[in-house]
Amino acid sequence: MKNMSLFSLLCMAGLLLACGGGDEGSIPSGTPDIPETPNEVKLSVLPSVLDAMALEDTYEIKVTTTSEGWTAHSTDGWISLTLENGESKEGVIKVTVKENKDAERYGRITVTSGTQSEYVQVKQKGGIRFSVQEVLCTSGAGNAEVTVYESDDWTVQSDADWVTVSRDKARVIVAYTANTSLTSRTATIAVTGEGQKRMFFVIQEGAGITAIPEREGYELVWHDEFTEGTELNATHWRHEVQNAGWVNNELQNYVDGAVNGKRVTELSDGKLRIHCFKGDNGKIYSGRVYAHESEGWQYGYIEARMMLPKGKGTWPAFWMMPCNVDWNKEGWPKCGEIDIMEEVGVVPNEVSSSLHAEGHNHTNGTQVTHAMTIEKAEGEFHTYAIEWTAQNITTYVDGKVQLTYDNDNKGVVNWPYDKPYYIIFNLAWGGSWGGMQGVDESALPVTCVIDYIRVFQKK
Repeated sequence: MKNMSLFSLLCMAGLLLACGGGDEGSIPSGTPDIPETPNEVKLSVLPSVLDAMALEDTYEIKVTTTSEGWTAHSTDGWISLTLENGESKEGVIKVTVKENKDAERYGRITVTSGTQSEYVQVKQKGGIRFSVQEVLCTSGAGNAEVTVYESDDWTVQSDADWVTVSRDKARVIVAYTANTSLTSRTATIAVTGEGQKRMFFVIQEGAGITAIPEREGYELVWHDEFTEGTELNATHWRHEVQNAGWVNNELQNYVDGAVNGKRVTELSDGKLRIHCFKGDNGKIYSGRVYAHESEGWQYGYIEARMMLPKGKGTWPAFWMMPCNVDWNKEGWPKCGEIDIMEEVGVVPNEVSSSLHAEGHNHTNGTQVTHAMTIEKAEGEFHTYAIEWTAQNITTYVDGKVQLTYDNDNKGVVNWPYDKPYYIIFNLAWGGSWGGMQGVDESALPVTCVIDYIRVFQKK
């Protein structure tokens, strides 16, 4: 038994040796093949920060990559790119920036080659701007200051001999003489620097007429000369409060009170001033006010003396709507609307009057309307009025007939003007008409000035 076991062990050992003596080629040897990793793309752009001036101009960025080809883009609308040699390892981006009329702004350009991306920050200096676009002053002599933003190197000049200007650091010091004439006057102040030229205006009212003139056959039943206090009398006036887009796709927010310490309406120097301006949050704010909204007036002669603002996007209006409308039953245009004066800054100095009713309104181009161009409606005072009876409506500009319309006795469809209407003043920004060719926010802030509102009725 022991001999048998020993024999078996010897046989097994022989078998193991036989297996170990096989072909050496069947045993893997050496280092296995590992796929090569592609070289990482190296991408550089110079400069990585592009400082641009406010004026429209073109700049260059150099691109270098170890890959064959690169591309670039920007999502900022004021930046446009032209790529040169984008299929090569070296190329140029030509960067064109649009003129900046507002505050300093920032954009970004993304450059990509293979899996690598680099970014170029574009910083464009702001255009010359002013603390106000219009200096509104009384007929007496006086002084004013206007702050100049975004430029350190500038000069200032006046085009009128009654206004002298000088520079004090970042301010323009304005001095004006007394105006002894009855008409208002306007001076243009030009600030020039760093290739830019911007203007603001000094508007001085005339000496004026102190007594309210009588109108034959009429008596004065209500008026506001805006000489008491600094805010509208809430007994007579109400502010509208509505967000942008409320009507006519307008861009302004109507508020009652102040935004960032600035009121949308204020009384000063015997005038009502409706301000339209951009708030710190980027929104546009303005004022819309109603006089005797509940009771209004039916028929009479109604006159306002106004100075309209300048700027692409402005839409000042002096108009009337019927009191106590049941909007669910009557609604617009069936209820009626009387536009005594409207003007849009994109068509400067063209003032118009319109009537809207179920039988004639702007939704189908049938409104009763008439327009005329008057010299310096923007920047000087003019009178706008309506004479309204049971049989006729006639509007006037400086005493000249603008529009006249007779009652055709066909009822409310063409003559909803047989009930009390209330007075409205507002300054819209943009919208379907005021913004028909876009808006220019560099015009902001702007102000519509109302010297007085007077209502006469038959004795």
